Amino acid sequence: MRLSTITNWAYGATVALTLFSGATMLMASGAEERERAAVAQRATFDQATATLEEDVYRLTEQARGFVISGDPSHLIAYRREKEALRSVEQRIAHLRDAGANESELAALRQAMHWSDALTDEQDAAIRAAQAKDDKTARTILFGDEYGRELDRVAAQVGKFQYMLDQRTDHAVARATDTARQWRTMSEIMLGMTALLFLCVLYFVLKQRILRPVVRLSDVVTRLAAQDYDAIPPDSAHVDEIGDMAQAIRIFRENGLERQRLEQERDADRMMRDLISRLTQRLQGCDSVSDLVDVVRRFAPEIAPDFPGRLYIHDARRNAMTQACDWLSPAQSRIEFPPSACWALRRGQTHRPTGDMVDIPCEHLGVSESVSTICIPLAAQSESIGMLYYEEPTDSNADHLERTGKYLEMLAENVGLALANLRLRDTLREMAMADALTGLPNRRQFDTMLQTLVHDADRHGTPLACLMVDIDHFKRFNDNYGHDAGDAVLRAVGAVLGDSLREHGHAFRLGGEEFVILMPGFNLDQALGRAMQIQRRIQELRLGHHGKELGPITASFGLSAFPDHGRPDRLLQTADAALLRAKSEGRDRILVATVRDGASAAA
Repeated sequence: MRLSTITNWAYGATVALTLFSGATMLMASGAEERERAAVAQRATFDQATATLEEDVYRLTEQARGFVISGDPSHLIAYRREKEALRSVEQRIAHLRDAGANESELAALRQAMHWSDALTDEQDAAIRAAQAKDDKTARTILFGDEYGRELDRVAAQVGKFQYMLDQRTDHAVARATDTARQWRTMSEIMLGMTALLFLCVLYFVLKQRILRPVVRLSDVVTRLAAQDYDAIPPDSAHVDEIGDMAQAIRIFRENGLERQRLEQERDADRMMRDLISRLTQRLQGCDSVSDLVDVVRRFAPEIAPDFPGRLYIHDARRNAMTQACDWLSPAQSRIEFPPSACWALRRGQTHRPTGDMVDIPCEHLGVSESVSTICIPLAAQSESIGMLYYEEPTDSNADHLERTGKYLEMLAENVGLALANLRLRDTLREMAMADALTGLPNRRQFDTMLQTLVHDADRHGTPLACLMVDIDHFKRFNDNYGHDAGDAVLRAVGAVLGDSLREHGHAFRLGGEEFVILMPGFNLDQALGRAMQIQRRIQELRLGHHGKELGPITASFGLSAFPDHGRPDRLLQTADAALLRAKSEGRDRILVATVRDGASAAA
């Protein structure tokens, strides 16, 4: 016979014996409950009969007390006790509800009739006492007949209690025998069940549980040590052991998955730490070149298999220009207009391949779709740059999705840092530029002069300084108004700025005074540039409200290092030359004079 069949039969027999044993225990418990109910009923009847006797004697005592002492309090207590008594039928009904039979109730009813007869005699004695017939009242309550009636009541109550005792003792004895029989049978059933259970346990443990459990124990021990190379044995039985083997296999698979998730979590933590360090470095950048160096260093670490480029928008030419690249990207041009990229057009990440087929960008230079990612860098809804990546062809979807999130985070941080740099540069330019002419102001001139003087003194390179003052500037304000004077200043500032687009720096010091610093210019080169600027100013023709403002001229004072002494004295030397040019008739260029080999003055 098959082991599973034996086990099933044994299981069925065990269940049947267990159910029968439980039923016998319930029967024994029911018999004991009936025994307890009989005892409780007897106690209820005893209490009821004791109350009856107490009522009779209490009424007798109150009535006798009134007859003897005449104290009205006894009469009041008597009447209160009498009113509290219920009728015979009411008291009988209460005991009938409690379980008394008719024969027992008949004996009790007779006792209650005698009790009522005593009550009538008590009423008669009280009336006699109230009529001052004490003798009659005492004869009634203390006579032999009254005593015999009290004895009859006690006898009837005793008879009722005797009948109850007989019935209760019989019920208790019957319930006790029944409970003992059912208890004995229950114990026999429990013994048989236990014996069968032990036999089944021994057989099943030895044949089906012990051997596979030993094998599973070794696997569990190895898995507990996180040795997930341990493979649980296959179980052909559909039972608990098979379920355990399946559970252990699931546990092993979960452990392998947990290891994978922990590795991904550690990699994610490392990546987030890397991005955090990137953010800190970006926040410390002082220029766009610093930002480009940081991106070139960190981008390959964040996405080691994603070649890419960083583009920055050149607003002057309206073009996206490559600032740096990493890992040798194969696609995308070095420079292209913003309209050539769908990411810049739409203001969101663009992928031409993947789950959703899309249009490739024009800057890729290929007609078919390639695996690329374009992430725009925006500030206040304006595209200021772009990150371009080329996806590896051998990566799975999870790796691409996870890396894509890191690339989005990188783009967000780079865009924010680039926007901050541009905002800082804009604010610096606003602080360092003259609002009327657009030329750098005195503050930026001081900074630039200090830098150029230091470089010229350190490296011995030439440095020229040209001071410019518009001739008779007050005449324009007095004759044509301050608007005309502002127009003259803007025109002269434009000439100075255009003349030094590639070399040199022009500044407005204040009022109608300008200064030009020309690093690398010797005296002859600086003089030639000054003559060019003078000629262009003389060629200016400005009108104001339909009237020509007249000729515009300027006076120039020129000094150069090393021709005119130390570089830190160039400004004072050029200023002295300018004063001499104005005193000698204006509209001329005067070069500072050299007095000796060590110093120069105008």
